[in-house]
Amino acid sequence: MVRPLIAGNWKMNGLSGDSDTISQIARGLEGLDNVADCLICPPATLISKAADTASGTRLTVGAQDCHANVSGAHTGDVSAEMIADIGASHVIVGHSERRADHGESNEVIAAKAEAAFRAGLVPIICIGETLDEREAGQTIEVVSSQLAGSIPAGAFGKAFVVAYEPVWAIGTGKVASVDQVEEVHDKIREILGERFPGQADETPILYGGSMKPGNAAELLAASNVDGGLIGGASLKADDFLAIYGACVSAK
Repeated sequence: MVRPLIAGNWKMNGLSGDSDTISQIARGLEGLDNVADCLICPPATLISKAADTASGTRLTVGAQDCHANVSGAHTGDVSAEMIADIGASHVIVGHSERRADHGESNEVIAAKAEAAFRAGLVPIICIGETLDEREAGQTIEVVSSQLAGSIPAGAFGKAFVVAYEPVWAIGTGKVASVDQVEEVHDKIREILGERFPGQADETPILYGGSMKPGNAAELLAASNVDGGLIGGASLKADDFLAIYGACVSAK
């Protein structure tokens, strides 16, 4: 059975005072059944403080990106080893905003995922189509190509997570229908099963398109949806815990 995961991506939000939100989430988890993992990915400036705050609780802390190299002349970048060193357990790679804003290719993302493995982190590998690709009927083709190119060859036997995030449903208020989500998630599971026999059934597939307390239960009950990669709703402890609660009920 897949262990579900509810992961929050704070993106470029959060100052030192927002560590109270981390504490609220950690405390809130204690009152909910432990049937899923829970992760918060704050900006790099807050990872260390968040990890200290979450220490000894069920909440874990991750990063939003990493560089593929261990070290070097890469001003402004942070390596997977640096992230692990300050208490992170996971790292998001290939988020649609990194692909779009920084021109990251599948090859770059695969290298970052490989770096995560090297540092002992669990990569959350993101894939998803744009609105133009969706309307052109290319969703499965695009997702399959990204999945093939973004998961490194060295992933076999290692823990990783796949997050499907339809780009047209991120920050727009639009949400894919359950049928649309199931079509893609079922395809992802099929592809993983072909490439990683015996391992695919243990790999969480998260939905990452504007999941909120109001729609979480329906989405989390869908076929092959093993949790969510949550954006804006993860910035508020009550909303994030409500989504986790929906996951408890669904699983």
